[in-house]
Amino acid sequence: MESQQNDHLSKKWIHLRRILERPGPFCSPSFVASEQHLEFLMKTCKILVIGAGGLGCELLKDLAYLGFRDIHVIDMDTIDLSNLNRQFLFRRKDIGSSKAQCAAEFINKRVPGCVVTPHFCKIQDYDESFYRDFHIVVCGLDSVVARRWINGMILSLLVFDEEGSLDQSSLIPIIDGGTEGFRGNARVILPSITACIECNLDLYPPQVTYPLCTIATTPRLPEHCIEYVKIIQWEKENPFGVALDGDDPQHLSWVYERAQDRANHFRITGLTYRLVQGVLKNIIPAVASTNAVIASVCATEVFKIATSCYESLNNYMMFNDVDGIYTYHYESERKTDCLACSNVSRPVIIDDPNSMTLENLITYLCENAQFQMKNPGLTANINGKNKTLYMSAVPCIEERTRPNLTLSLVELGLVDGHEIMVADQTSPNTITIQLKFAIHDSEME
Repeated sequence: MESQQNDHLSKKWIHLRRILERPGPFCSPSFVASEQHLEFLMKTCKILVIGAGGLGCELLKDLAYLGFRDIHVIDMDTIDLSNLNRQFLFRRKDIGSSKAQCAAEFINKRVPGCVVTPHFCKIQDYDESFYRDFHIVVCGLDSVVARRWINGMILSLLVFDEEGSLDQSSLIPIIDGGTEGFRGNARVILPSITACIECNLDLYPPQVTYPLCTIATTPRLPEHCIEYVKIIQWEKENPFGVALDGDDPQHLSWVYERAQDRANHFRITGLTYRLVQGVLKNIIPAVASTNAVIASVCATEVFKIATSCYESLNNYMMFNDVDGIYTYHYESERKTDCLACSNVSRPVIIDDPNSMTLENLITYLCENAQFQMKNPGLTANINGKNKTLYMSAVPCIEERTRPNLTLSLVELGLVDGHEIMVADQTSPNTITIQLKFAIHDSEME
């Protein structure tokens, strides 16, 4: 009986054995064919998949059929009817259930021996000890903020010796995939060695973000009014006793009416019901075939890195099948002043510190393509004391620091070359920016 089971396993993984147990002309120079490679995949290698949506479902299926047996998946979302046309691990009966849990259950039943462990939560709910346990992290996300956060977390796990040399055992590769319609991309990130997410942040179109200080105190656009109702009024009034649902007509009507009242108060025009829908839902188009292509590329890169059988992608690949099929890959360069993977503070050029207020600086950090922050909190050392300039995350601190928003940088006591510590939800770590005044001290007097 045991010999029959072994024979079955041998036949099941014959396609992998042909790659891992014999050399070939395209193998990596450091590759040594051995039975131990498949054994490592099945008994030791631990993979984390972030996201169980259209891309995540494909990734879980591909990784399971590539021999990985210890897979964890994180996703905070539940299944919606609109997901079923492309997220093939889910069925109608699963609507309303956790994506991570349903995806794990499906794979565990379909692929004997594979154990997928679900985590129905945010990636921010776990600390360093959780992420340190994995050999490779694979991202199937639709959020730039989440990508930046996990990028910062993995970078924080790196260990360097006294001479600044990286301890290779602390390096956890990140394989990142992304799709939008008929376009997609895949990248291989070796933290502190190759370009990270932050190094190429300007590749992503800046996400539409509205600083809380702006929407709360000086709204200028109809979108500001909608965001105010969404973030502040809904939570405060809790009109229906549930979380805001962008697909619920009653919820949409309530938000529209309150946003219109606020727009009228501030004499803002252009607010429509359709605009409310657009701001609340922020829909990204998805195509099943594109997800399948990008997931297969990402899974192949995981396999190559885990076994060293072939050289991995160096380090960015783009895919486009709008008109025919087109792929292109190139080496994305690492930035020497990257906010995340370097220890150098990023300079911020200030034209006139007398007229630029703290609110202007926060807006700049949110709207600039190189920063793309969401809700930054700023702290600086002024006259030898650490001072919180503004922080919206804690209501009592936000109320106390709100008057600083209208003060100029000079009035706050900030000078040319001043370093400011910035905390934001896009990163688990605090980053540093350095003010560079374009005018001299004599001109400021």
